[in-house]
Amino acid sequence: MRRIVITGLGAITPLGAGVKTIWKRLLESGSGIVSTTSRGADFAALPSQVAGLVPHGSRDDGKWQAKDWLPASDERQMALFAQYAIASAHEALLDAEWQPTSQADLEATGVTIGSGIGNLDEAYNTSVAFSQGGYRKVSPLFVPRLLINLAAGHVSIRYGFKGPNHAATTACTTGVHAIGDASRLIAFGDADVMVAGGAESCIHPLAIAGFARARSLATAWNDDPPASSRPFDEDRAGFVIGEGAGIMVLEELEHAKARNARIYAEVKGYGLSSDAYHMTAPRQDGEGAFLAMRHALRHAKAKPADVDYINAHATSTILGDAAENRAITRLLLGAEGKEKASQINVSSTKGAIGHLLGAAGAVEALFTTLAIHDNVLPPTLNLDNAAPGFDCNYVSGTAQKHQVDLALSNSFGFGGTNASLCLAAFR
Repeated sequence: MRRIVITGLGAITPLGAGVKTIWKRLLESGSGIVSTTSRGADFAALPSQVAGLVPHGSRDDGKWQAKDWLPASDERQMALFAQYAIASAHEALLDAEWQPTSQADLEATGVTIGSGIGNLDEAYNTSVAFSQGGYRKVSPLFVPRLLINLAAGHVSIRYGFKGPNHAATTACTTGVHAIGDASRLIAFGDADVMVAGGAESCIHPLAIAGFARARSLATAWNDDPPASSRPFDEDRAGFVIGEGAGIMVLEELEHAKARNARIYAEVKGYGLSSDAYHMTAPRQDGEGAFLAMRHALRHAKAKPADVDYINAHATSTILGDAAENRAITRLLLGAEGKEKASQINVSSTKGAIGHLLGAAGAVEALFTTLAIHDNVLPPTLNLDNAAPGFDCNYVSGTAQKHQVDLALSNSFGFGGTNASLCLAAFR
C-alpha cells in the first residue's frame, strides 16, 4: 500500500486567516469566539448569542476580506464557504510548493473538500425572494452557489486539476471523512496528490435557531463569549457554532520525496464507524468513538500505547464529551505507559474556535499535524473544573511541550457517524 504524507497546510478560522497566525494565536491561548448581537436584531433575539466568527480585515493583519484572496467575479459566483475553501487551498498549495503545469501532473492531482450545511444564507434568502416575487427573483447562480461540491469544483477549475473531484457531506464528521477518503484515493493509485479538507459558513439566525431548539448550543455565556465553549468542564452546556476552512495537501510519499517536499506528518490510519443508536445523541458508553479510533490504529499497525496525543471532537456538550472521554479511557487506560488517566494527553481546540461543523475535522486534523511537527500540545480553553470522571491530561489553559510521534484526531456527527485519523511523525 502506498504511503501518504502531508506537505501543505491552509486555513481560515475564527483565530484568523492563514496557518501561521492561527497556530500562534492558538498556542497563546487566544479565543476567536465573539458576540453575534452586533449582526442585527434577529441574532440578538436568539438564546445563543455567541459564535466563532472569522475576523474581518486585511490579509496582511491575518484577517479575512474576500478581495485579498479572490477577484470580484469569483466572489460573486461563490458561496462564502467555498471562498474560505479556495483561499485555504491556495495557501496550502503555496505551502506545499505544488503548482503543476504538465498534463500528467494535473491528471494526478485531485480535490476532496466537503461541507456539512454549506450555503444556508442562499437557500433562506432565495426562498423568501421566491415566495414574495416568484420565478424572476431567483438568481441564475442560485444552484451553483448552493451545491456543496462546488468548493472542490472551484479549486479544480482554478488550478486545472483533473484527478478525482469529490465532496463529503457527513455533518460534523465531514472534514475527517474528506481527508481520510483522499488518503485512500492516493493509497489505491487514483491520484498522487490530493487537496483535501472541509469548509463551513452558516452563521445565520435560522441555523442558530435550529441548533438551539435541539438544545445543542451554549446559552449561559452570552455576556462572556470567550468563556462559552468549555470542553470537558463541569459547567459545559452546549457547543458554540463556528465558521472557517481547513485544507491539506496530501501526497504519495515517493512523489513528495522526488521533488524534495517538506513533510509535516504522515497519514497512517483512518477509522470509521457508526453508533447505530440515535439521530443526534451518542451512545453513552462511547462505543462508536472507540471503534473508530481502534480501526484507525489497526490500519496504522499501531498500539494504544503508541498514542501520544488525541485531538478530541469534544464540542462542550454534556453527553458528547462524556461519551468520548469514556471511549478514550477505554482505549488507552492500562496501555503500557498509561497506567493512570493523567498520563493520557487529550485536548479540544474547540475551546478557542468553537465548533466549525463540516470544517471542524479538517481544521483539527491540521492542528494535530502541527502538534506532531512542533512537538506541542495545543490547549483546551475554559477548563476551570474538570467534570467528575474526567481524569486525563486535557492540556488545560496553556499549551504544553511534549514529544508527539503518533496522534489521533476525532470527529463525530449527527446520524451516529464517526471517524478518526491516525497521524504520525514521518520517519
